[in-house]
Amino acid sequence: MSYTPTVLLVEDDISTSALIKTYLQRSNVNVDAAYKGKDALDKLAGNAPPDILLLDLHLPDMDGLDILREVKQRKLQTEIIVMTTNASVKTAVESMQLGARDFLVKPFAKERLLTTFHNVAENLELRKLVSQYKQTLPQHTFSGFIGSSLPMQSVYRIIESAASSKATVFIVGESGTGKEVCAEAIHQHSPRADKPFIALNCGAIPKDLMESEIFGHVKGAFTGALNNRDGAATLADGGTLFLDEICEMDLELQPKLLRFLQTGSVQPVGSGQLQKVDVRIICATNRNPLEEVEAGRFREDLYYRLHVLPISLPPLRERGDDFLEIANVFLSQYSQEENKAFKAFDTDVIERLRAYHWPGNIRQLQNVIRNVVVLNNSESVTLDMLPAPLNTAAKHTVTQPLPTSSSASSVQSVGSSPVQPKVRKLEDMERDAIEQAIDFCDGNIPEAAVLLGISPATIYRKNPPGAVVN
Repeated sequence: MSYTPTVLLVEDDISTSALIKTYLQRSNVNVDAAYKGKDALDKLAGNAPPDILLLDLHLPDMDGLDILREVKQRKLQTEIIVMTTNASVKTAVESMQLGARDFLVKPFAKERLLTTFHNVAENLELRKLVSQYKQTLPQHTFSGFIGSSLPMQSVYRIIESAASSKATVFIVGESGTGKEVCAEAIHQHSPRADKPFIALNCGAIPKDLMESEIFGHVKGAFTGALNNRDGAATLADGGTLFLDEICEMDLELQPKLLRFLQTGSVQPVGSGQLQKVDVRIICATNRNPLEEVEAGRFREDLYYRLHVLPISLPPLRERGDDFLEIANVFLSQYSQEENKAFKAFDTDVIERLRAYHWPGNIRQLQNVIRNVVVLNNSESVTLDMLPAPLNTAAKHTVTQPLPTSSSASSVQSVGSSPVQPKVRKLEDMERDAIEQAIDFCDGNIPEAAVLLGISPATIYRKNPPGAVVN
């Protein structure tokens, strides 16, 4: 066994405990011992719970099954081997249902103990290796996100790290990049996942109503306030309050939000009473918040109060081939909804999607795929199905100079039909354009791709003569 697990032995009989400990130590395993259930729970509650728990079900101060339930409730990654003199099927089944990996009936032989222990240890080692391997692989989906590009892998890691904290998260990103999806992912991975997630768009609510929407109001506070009403901060008590487009918030309301963040207390409009709430704040904007601060549209002290854990969502054009993963998911989803037969994209469609700038990001891609599915019916998406502006990609045209007096003889009649100017093949013009861009960029393929509005993969695939890759 290459892996040496940590072991906690819970056995009230001192001699039996010493014997088991001796057997395991001969296999170079370090064993910690507890003789009562309470001692075992204290050790399990530590910062480093054991890898394997050898548990006697009959303890002087509690039933061993209660310890099993505690391990399950805490979601500890501890493997459990149960030991008991009661060989009833009922006890064995109940132990397994509570998470026990194996079952030993006293008295048991040394060989039976070691075989069971080594089987559990090897299974634990395999599970840890699989977990480590998974961490090195790109995640294709993550709590509502789709995409395995390096920028998104970084976002996933930050979300996982930030979720357990109560610190404020500040999400920035262009419209359509998934800021609310990010906020929900943080909430779902946090200890508050079973509490409310309340989202409020600061740019969609009139400034006269914004204070009431966040903090609530009492009856008669203003015209139309017919009843007491809880605001988003109160509704999110115990959970998460997501303030989208935070930079759209009126400057007069910002000091009140700052006071709320500092005190954790809500004062409804028209009320003199303060109400304490426990809320985790996540905010987002599609603007540059520092530019808003410098322009005097956003308070500097509020910015620094909110900007604790920043997350920057990359635009779709910077996420490599994530667009294709996302498009395939949308194509499958909408085809099923609309009872259509679409299964894939033609190669030239994929290239068109790859070359497009996507100013509207994922939301725009979503709308494009829905448009295609609703208005067409086929197994494959073709270029002619794409809506504007994807259907109006630059067309290659050939412009010949009008003949001058000195060149008029170049267009002579053969019989009654003029000789037409020679038209170059599109393939040749495309190759010339690629070679020209590569030459202009001193052989740097990625830079040339940016100038041409295509992906580097397209240039590599076409492989123009004389290309030098830096």
